[in-house]
Amino acid sequence: MAKNIKLVKSLIGRKKDQIATAQSLGLRKVGDVTTQPDNAQTQGKINKISHLIEVTEA
Repeated sequence: MAKNIKLVKSLIGRKKDQIATAQSLGLRKVGDVTTQPDNAQTQGKINKISHLIEVTEA
């Protein structure tokens, strides 16, 4: 199973670790969408920036 992740809030003014997490998922600008595998690493990243993204099943 995979997850579609969309950045819905800006990264401006966020903590450096939150920005780095979003960028590691391939999210740079508001509206960017990426598909990631559903594994433990991805789940951890999603939990870290859950207030900035929307997640759907791919």
